[in-house]
Amino acid sequence: MPQDQSMANAFVPGQAILSAGDEALLQRRTDTLGPAYRLFYEEPFHPVRGEGVWLYDEEGTAYLDAYNNVACVGHCHPRVVEAMARQASMLTTHTRYLQNNIVDFAEDFLASFPDPLSHIMFTCTGSEANDLALRIARVKTGGTGVIVTENAYHGVTIALAAMSPSLGAGAPKDENVFTIPAPTGQHGEQEGEIMRANVEKALATMAERGIKPAALYVDTIFSSDGIFSHPKGFLKPAVDAFRAAGGLFVADEVQPGFARTGEEMWGFIRHGVVPDMVSMGKPMGNGYPVAALVVRPDVVAEFGERTRYFNTFGGNTTAIATAQAVWDIIRDEGLLNKTLETGSAFRADLESLAREGDVICDIRGSGLFIGVQIAGDDPRGRTARLVNALKKKRILISASGPGGDVLKIRPPLAFGADALDFFMSGLREAIKDI
Repeated sequence: MPQDQSMANAFVPGQAILSAGDEALLQRRTDTLGPAYRLFYEEPFHPVRGEGVWLYDEEGTAYLDAYNNVACVGHCHPRVVEAMARQASMLTTHTRYLQNNIVDFAEDFLASFPDPLSHIMFTCTGSEANDLALRIARVKTGGTGVIVTENAYHGVTIALAAMSPSLGAGAPKDENVFTIPAPTGQHGEQEGEIMRANVEKALATMAERGIKPAALYVDTIFSSDGIFSHPKGFLKPAVDAFRAAGGLFVADEVQPGFARTGEEMWGFIRHGVVPDMVSMGKPMGNGYPVAALVVRPDVVAEFGERTRYFNTFGGNTTAIATAQAVWDIIRDEGLLNKTLETGSAFRADLESLAREGDVICDIRGSGLFIGVQIAGDDPRGRTARLVNALKKKRILISASGPGGDVLKIRPPLAFGADALDFFMSGLREAIKDI
């Protein structure tokens, strides 16, 4: 299998010595799952158990998970497991029956969003939520044109793969998809005006081709583009320009949502904009497949009149019970404030480390979503070596950005001071090792 150029730390068969058991499992995986799947790390990781911020291999060795936002409140959180099991033991059914728990959760959850975002539609995955947003946008606007950033990732359906340049050349965008550069974080207060100008340029190209705008999709911390969070508010001019042309703004909160950025529950809030639709996915059920699209009533009204929405597993009773447990934990354990505090300490430690040498050239992000730009003649290769060196130190992270030269640090929100000390000690050693 050739090396995947879209993954800086992809596993390449034949370049690592694996145990006999893992070698046999790898062969069985290839034989059954086929050629499209990818593994992380030079030497693949084989976890068998998780707890909090730790994953354990077959020998019981603990690895610090500094990458997994899916288990946002920590792996196998007992309250999540209990809520899931309790509801599954009573009833799991779809949304076409009257149920208390889906309405109770919807009311509770929607209270975290600004007006007029007051409807919620449940799906199983973030991809489904983003796909549903596209369908609604096309009906509301009558347009088909979409703008995304140059290394965005929004999902795996046929429509969304064409809107996800980070998937590489194997998923080419179609004629209705237009890309703009992501912010660079290098232009200060001009960042917003530069992004607005790029949106207007894409809109002009759309108009030349007779394409009417439908949706501007933005992951509000630009996760796949390299993680860009500052200055606050830089997204607003671009959104204003796109709305002036008749399009809708979709805030993709699959990665930056659920207290991840520390300052606000949702990434879009720090930009001073209210989206037309907000998609969310993985963290909502801490690993259980539940996701959603929050939408303005006026945006979804015509779609609802034309089309009945139904998703057999989206919003099923067990999914909702699980999502409610996750939501309760985020609030009861004060994870928004803890994320801000731990993230601030994390940034300070990284900045101190950066001053000690020439490996780190920039640190970006907010809360527990941090991007560390790696310098050097071969930053991609150096980043991959660091990711794999950290894995040998029992620390799991990955890489981001179009050049694969940004350490992507995005641990469960249960990450605390002890985990931070373990991480920083391992990172210092890994930098020396490479």
